[in-house]
This record gives sequence, C-alpha cells and structure tokens, in this order.
Amino acid sequence: QVQLVESGGGLVQAGGSLRLSCAASGRTFSNYAMGWFRQAPGKEREVVAAISLSGVSTRYADSVKDRFTISRDNDKNMVYLQMNTLKPEDTAVYYCAAGPRGAYVSDNYIYWGQGTQVTVSS
Repeated sequence: QVQLVESGGGLVQAGGSLRLSCAASGRTFSNYAMGWFRQAPGKEREVVAAISLSGVSTRYADSVKDRFTISRDNDKNMVYLQMNTLKPEDTAVYYCAAGPRGAYVSDNYIYWGQGTQVTVSS
C-alpha cells in the first residue's frame, strides 16, 4: 500500500507559476512509476506528466509540454510538478498517482492521492 498526499495547489493569475508536491509513504517509493493527472469540471481525468522509477525518463501531455516539469526525489519520497506559464485551461483538480514500472507508459496506476485544486484566473 502506498499513501499519497498532494499539496501546493491554489489560485494564480494566468502566466503565473505553481509547484505541486506529492508526499508518498508506505512501500519503497523508488519501486513505483509516478504520474500527475488532472480533472476539470465536466471533463475526463487526463494524464499530465509521468516519470520513471529512477527519474531519468519523463513524458508530458502535449498541452503542457515546455510549461510543466515533473521530477522526483527518491531519498525524500517526493514527486513534484513545476507548472509555469499557467493558463485558465489548466484549472483542474490535480492528482498524484503511483504504479508499477509499466505504468509509466500504460498509465495503469494503482494508488491515488486525494487531489489538490489549481485555479488559474484570466
């Protein structure tokens, strides 16, 4: 079992930045691929970014590429999402997720956090 707790959400103006954090506890953090997802009102949940077990490999949704950066610190059991040049369409609840190695490409995550709200005003 892995417990995930997100933090860092809030209200920001368009063009601003936020850094989301996700603290993991439970099983060995470095054994899990990690991902950030988001869900806007009335829309399906979508993957935003993913990072491999070691942190060497990352991938992003086209909508956030070159604006968002995912990273992880396996010593601190943390994963981060640095979000720059935020747009109103980035408004959503953001979720941290953990899964087996293959989740990095399959998005088949097992454990989920409660989510943190990000609101971008125009």
